[in-house]
Amino acid sequence: MSAPDSSADASRPDDGLPDDLAQVGVYGTTQEGFDHGLVILAQGYACWLMPSDAGYRLLVESSAATRARAELASYDRESAGWPPPGATEAPGRTRLELATPLLWALAVLLVFQGQLRHPEWTDASLLDTTAVFGRGEWWRAFSALFLHANETHLLSNLIGGLFVFAAVVSLLGRGRGWLLIGLAGVGGNLAIAAAYFPGPYRSLGASTAIFGALGLLTGRAARVAAGARRPHGWRSFFVPLAAGMVVLALHGAGGPPVDVLAHGMGFIAGTIMGFLARRTTTIVRE
Repeated sequence: MSAPDSSADASRPDDGLPDDLAQVGVYGTTQEGFDHGLVILAQGYACWLMPSDAGYRLLVESSAATRARAELASYDRESAGWPPPGATEAPGRTRLELATPLLWALAVLLVFQGQLRHPEWTDASLLDTTAVFGRGEWWRAFSALFLHANETHLLSNLIGGLFVFAAVVSLLGRGRGWLLIGLAGVGGNLAIAAAYFPGPYRSLGASTAIFGALGLLTGRAARVAAGARRPHGWRSFFVPLAAGMVVLALHGAGGPPVDVLAHGMGFIAGTIMGFLARRTTTIVRE
């Protein structure tokens, strides 16, 4: 902001201001005054913030007063209730659930050991469009989530899965959390298989379920934001969606053999279910 003319004494009442200055607002704090001053500056007008007994007076040139008051009134209407308070569904602290994600990790490790000893397991259980839609082997959409191509593939999914699955079951509860994770993974696998059918398509790995779990967290956060019921709540609604898609882009994309479309299908399925699901958690009271 530019410095005020020394002839504009801040202690004068409105009718004591010079003819070329007009008061457009009085604010209780300098921060509030500066915020409103930025609105004026954004319109290309000069302004001055002056302390007085009544508070901090925002002054503009008289020729800009009408326009400035209109812009400030519009700003106040749009800013009502923003930013929204943090939306919480229950007081206290959520207990972190690690037992069942560790059991999942153990199960995946055991299955991988079985794959090494019995290579035929892989061909009999991976996701195959011909087997699913041609022979009715629908269970492959689930069994493929426990299979991995090699140690690197296994390790990357174990690390990601432990963190994301723990967050989901801590937020939604063991039973509901794992049910939704399974549905997101299976739904994503069936969707990608249907997209390729009748052409050939074969895949395996837990990543579809992992990105489905990421979608569950994203959809859940979007629902909490939408439930705040505050002015401009749509802004909060899109923040978790954008964050989830950024994570998907960073960790779910890549060249072959990364199945980007499968990751995206799992994420979409999880996001929809996460938005519709209600929270069921164990609360630790302080």
